[in-house]
Amino acid sequence: MSQQTPATHRPLTTALAEAAAMAGHAPSVHNSQPWRWRVLPDALELRVVRDRQLAATDPEGELITLSCGAALHHARLALAAEGWAATVQRMPDPAQPELLARLTDLRSTGVDPDAMRMVQCMQVRHTDRRPVSDEPVGEEQLNAIAEATAGEGARLEILDRDQVLQLAAAASHAATVEADDSQLRAELDYWTGRTGGVGLSPEVLPEQPPQTTVPGRDFRRPGTLPAGPGHDQAASYGVLYGDEDTPTSWLRAGEALSAAWLVGTRLGISMVPLSGVVEVPGTRQILRQVLAGMGHPYLALRIGVADPDHAGPPHTSRLPREQVVDTSAVDGGA
Repeated sequence: MSQQTPATHRPLTTALAEAAAMAGHAPSVHNSQPWRWRVLPDALELRVVRDRQLAATDPEGELITLSCGAALHHARLALAAEGWAATVQRMPDPAQPELLARLTDLRSTGVDPDAMRMVQCMQVRHTDRRPVSDEPVGEEQLNAIAEATAGEGARLEILDRDQVLQLAAAASHAATVEADDSQLRAELDYWTGRTGGVGLSPEVLPEQPPQTTVPGRDFRRPGTLPAGPGHDQAASYGVLYGDEDTPTSWLRAGEALSAAWLVGTRLGISMVPLSGVVEVPGTRQILRQVLAGMGHPYLALRIGVADPDHAGPPHTSRLPREQVVDTSAVDGGA
């Protein structure tokens, strides 16, 4: 392709490949990175990698779709930072259910400075499971995160104290249910014992369960990350939700999660997804009650200001670029 953007003077196919690679920074359930990109002369395709689906935890493929949605949003921002706008076709071909999205109709728009800042946030964003500091998150910050969510077609309900207690009870019950399931335990052991670019290493898991109002996932093995002395009393909690419970809505939920998390990162806010409560049907129904039936819950989130006095965890490992970005259709022709 000879198309070039005046902003960068880089071929379109190069920009597409770089955006796909940058999308690898996206969060995913258990750091499974269940996506594969295909660079075409004038488009970029996102496919789900079913081999990395958590069959016991996520049998319907909802969380794997949400994870891919986060990568899709990352890629969109990376393209905008390079000066490209794209039309997003979600679930474009019913005959190819693994094809989740196609970015097409690429147009040169000039570099988007806000997108450039978000790309910088992609590279520093991480999941910090330690208790947050005693500084509460400001209302303006929570509003900015909620607005970012709404901009991607989902909503974020910030919970009041009574709702937080309901969430805490649901999370505790979900943890008990999952701890009693041998298949779930084996799957968790697999993803916390991996090396080679995916999974959760000991460095990102707390040495002991943190003291927190809403219990996080019990990974069933101690990590090496010092938990710190905090208790999360200043944390806020929210539920990411939407009107529908379809593959497209779960994909959009992942895009919304990415948008919210990157805005939070820019504002110095720590976010931790709490997916256990949606993995268990009974506790997912409790979340619907917490939302007063307003929509379908996709994920719960802990939102707080990270403890500035203790070093946070490292970034989780990432798969090599060649394993997630297929450029065979354009190699030699860019």
